[in-house]
Amino acid sequence: MYGNAPMKIFSCRASSHLAQRIAEKLGVELGKSTVTEFSDGEFQPCFNESVRGDMVFIVQSTNPPADNLFELLLMIDAAKRASAYKVIAVIPYYGFARQDRKDRPRVSIGAKLSSDLLGTAGVDRIITMDLHADQIQGFFNVPVDHLYGSAIFAPYIEKLKLSNLTVSAPDMGGSKRANAYSRHLQSEMVLCYKLRKKPNVIEEMSVLGDVEGRNVIIIDDMVDTAGTLVLAAQKMHEKGAASIRAFATHPILSGNAVQRIEESPITELVVTDSVPFVNKSEKIKVLSIAEIFATTIQAVNHNESISTNFVF
Repeated sequence: MYGNAPMKIFSCRASSHLAQRIAEKLGVELGKSTVTEFSDGEFQPCFNESVRGDMVFIVQSTNPPADNLFELLLMIDAAKRASAYKVIAVIPYYGFARQDRKDRPRVSIGAKLSSDLLGTAGVDRIITMDLHADQIQGFFNVPVDHLYGSAIFAPYIEKLKLSNLTVSAPDMGGSKRANAYSRHLQSEMVLCYKLRKKPNVIEEMSVLGDVEGRNVIIIDDMVDTAGTLVLAAQKMHEKGAASIRAFATHPILSGNAVQRIEESPITELVVTDSVPFVNKSEKIKVLSIAEIFATTIQAVNHNESISTNFVF
């Protein structure tokens, strides 16, 4: 307990599946809230119990549509106006994170705008996992607890007991993440270099390193259309990889991504439940992040260190 403030866990609609699991791990009831919808599409969240003087944790991933982000903003605002002691946004997947810089003229920096909106709404702290870019933490003027999928992925990989293991990133931007896994697993590492024509369209890709006869693990923060992931797997398969598995924290899986995975040489894609996903593929395995978020929420509520949640 943070001082004398009791803890309460609430959920927005997009993350109710995960929030319920987190509450169960914590041994508490999920807080009561409702959303009133108007005929024109406008909506209004409401707390159905008092939060005065409470530590309020609101669970919501901000994946598209933008209503998910706006619902979280309204919930934060409602909690502050209801005299909550502290409001902590638990954002398993931080949407718009790919817009973390001006990569061409006359575009917005959506990740910064989202952080400003959360700050304006009155959030006191952010708990999130595997941001697309680590520097997004600096966009906030409040503490950010940045968790990593490695806490559940690394033990899973170790249980596979794969020989001739090689860790890879599907692009150069993921080299830091892949290097951390490689050092922890004491494995070799290769990288993929890609050129894009436009978002979600790859012009060219090459594998930098030898994968012949190796069991390859591809590490990424998210899988959206699965175009990059599948192309990387195909290139490695052509180069003689013995097996190819992929690990991505956030299963956006838009369009025909699942079909691409099914038709690819990927043996298994392991993801988390950071966003709601109806799994219709035998190749895709979902691991829950409820326990690591529950442990972190408990530590924050008791004003304790969360460093024990990090594998590397």
